[in-house]
Amino acid sequence: MKGRRCNGFTLVEVIVAFAVAGLLLAVVPFALGKAVEGMRYRGLVGDLVGDLRSARTHAMLSGREVRFEIDLPARRVGVGERIREVPDGLAVDAILAESEIESPGKGAIRFYPDGSATGGSISVVRESSGSGVRVRVDWMLGRVSQEPLNDKS
Repeated sequence: MKGRRCNGFTLVEVIVAFAVAGLLLAVVPFALGKAVEGMRYRGLVGDLVGDLRSARTHAMLSGREVRFEIDLPARRVGVGERIREVPDGLAVDAILAESEIESPGKGAIRFYPDGSATGGSISVVRESSGSGVRVRVDWMLGRVSQEPLNDKS
């Protein structure tokens, strides 16, 4: 009589499979959370730089002043109808020209038709790590640039 093989899995195989699944369920959400935060951070910084440059260009082409509005208490930034919400997990701060501050945490960076601006900077920080970037607007040329926050220059 030949040895009979049973179809199916042994108890050890099932336990190992559940252990691996449990490990994946514990690790994957943490890794995905970091990835999503990184995407939100890069997305907001890219949007800020793009919107500020667009505001400058629009002011120069239209011949009218354009205000990039910043509302820190409401966690909103943007121009006109292109107002963006600051995602959770990110902190935003701004340094603005005194003439452009409406109330604490609320103001604007104004771009003029000649390409200049009132100047200022917007800092975006990841709350989980403290790392971040500063987006600067030069007052004389209205040029938009970004730099790491820990850079002292």
